[in-house]
Amino acid sequence: MKVIIVGGVAGGASCAARLRRLDENAEILMVERGPYISYANCGLPYHVGGVIPKESSLLVATEQTFRDQFAIDCRTRCEVVGISPAEKTVDLKDHTTGAVTTEHYDKLVLSPGAAPIRPPLPGIDLPGIFSVRTVPDARQMREWLEHVAPPRSGMDSYTGYQTVTKSQRAVVVGGGFIGLEMVENLVRRGLEVTLVEKLDQVMPPLDREMARLVERYLEHHKVRLELNDGVAGFQKTAGDGSLEVLTNSGKIHPAEIVILAIGVRPETALAKMAGIELGERGGIRVDEHMRTSNPEIFAVGDAVEVRDFVTGQWSLVALAGPANRQGRIAADVIAGRDSRYRGTQGTSICQIFEAAIAQTGTTEKVLKRLGETDYEKIYLYPNSHAGYYPGAKRLAIKVLFRKSDGRLLGAQILGEDGVPKRIDSFAMAIQMGCTVYDLEEAELSYAPPYGSAKDPVNFAGMVAANVLRGDMPISHWDAVDHANSLLLDVRNANELAVDHVPGALNIPLSKLRERLGELPRDREIQVICASGQRAYYATRLLQQEGFKVRNVAGGMLSR
Repeated sequence: MKVIIVGGVAGGASCAARLRRLDENAEILMVERGPYISYANCGLPYHVGGVIPKESSLLVATEQTFRDQFAIDCRTRCEVVGISPAEKTVDLKDHTTGAVTTEHYDKLVLSPGAAPIRPPLPGIDLPGIFSVRTVPDARQMREWLEHVAPPRSGMDSYTGYQTVTKSQRAVVVGGGFIGLEMVENLVRRGLEVTLVEKLDQVMPPLDREMARLVERYLEHHKVRLELNDGVAGFQKTAGDGSLEVLTNSGKIHPAEIVILAIGVRPETALAKMAGIELGERGGIRVDEHMRTSNPEIFAVGDAVEVRDFVTGQWSLVALAGPANRQGRIAADVIAGRDSRYRGTQGTSICQIFEAAIAQTGTTEKVLKRLGETDYEKIYLYPNSHAGYYPGAKRLAIKVLFRKSDGRLLGAQILGEDGVPKRIDSFAMAIQMGCTVYDLEEAELSYAPPYGSAKDPVNFAGMVAANVLRGDMPISHWDAVDHANSLLLDVRNANELAVDHVPGALNIPLSKLRERLGELPRDREIQVICASGQRAYYATRLLQQEGFKVRNVAGGMLSR
């Protein structure tokens, strides 16, 4: 059996190595049009920022590795220029020699990936404007920053003397994962960074209120945010020849370097060449065995459409983890095993300076778009580990679950400590079909430096279970009926001086029992505090005293 694998990164390389481990006799040919195979493209922003100093560290495996360890014919700078499914052949062009050869296959695996979006904007091909996809891309950015974009000279605002400023200016276009990773690493290099995003929030996959927390964190680190404003074009300045980014609002942002992180588009040219079916999202349509509409052709990685694990909808997810799993499954099926891809949850995490933002499962915005109403959401802000142990940091957590049975649907977390541990717990729970009641009872590791006896994951389950059991009726800021209900703020007076809700009645929690007579019994009471915890205590008290009451979920932090 001869298997040709097109694409030597993530899914393709995983498929090739797995297939060899399963079938020693298979003839395996892996081709990659770029100069490297099996490289860590997720590490490119960190190489630009100097966190990963050596380019060689990004090269997970080489052609020689695949030849020596796996007996796989590996060809870089080799591109597929023709596919004939009827004859089961591919035409390969060697970009080093220019020669075109034809190879027969029994099974064909497509792993072409996704290409950065570069819209046809004026000036987009000017020097100094880069996309982030390959090792050469990162190399060019480093060289540009080190040699082409020298420090700017200017007038010192304090002394009035001519001086040389060390900071360079960068504009990052796009506020997704790659965009934020580039923002962080450019800031670490000492650049003044402006982030331009066409939408009204960074991190489009996140729900709006969680994205707001990320935005505040970026602003805290002196990142200039230009949201709800798309790029209209680029031009050179008349003076020093630096770049200018022109936006739809008419603003002009000067820069020595521009990074395009607008998103990616699945590479489907090979699929069209082979006449296989594309999906409604524009990716290659595959079944649970990673087969395309042609049973002899498989596809894996960023170019394929897969089912969302939670919603069942077709989705495009450009993540290395799913790509690697898909490559393994394709290899299993080719080798005769009945392996199936369960779907993609979109579990992901992004470092933002000292913090991390992570998500898994679906989001509220997706559920609303699908018209789903059988869900509830909670917010909580626990410490990352025992509060009495030094270094505890607050986590901001949003959890989505079904109202009908408590099944977990999604989670989003922002924090400076303990985020990976919790998002992975939520991810596994979702994959196993767990409910919030399961989270309540989950036995998780505990020692003061790492967690609490009541871990944030347990805490999330307890809060959600309280909601479903009726122990904590909740409402949300976007649904508070200000006209027909009373807002009761149970925070202390010093907190109100920092932030308050106009029209709210303030009775500190410690005084609530002695001031019950001030509260109406003919109107619903909406209780607020900083995070929702004191409001929960107040809600329980008022419930037992016969009041109609709800806790505004997440308190002021979710406002």
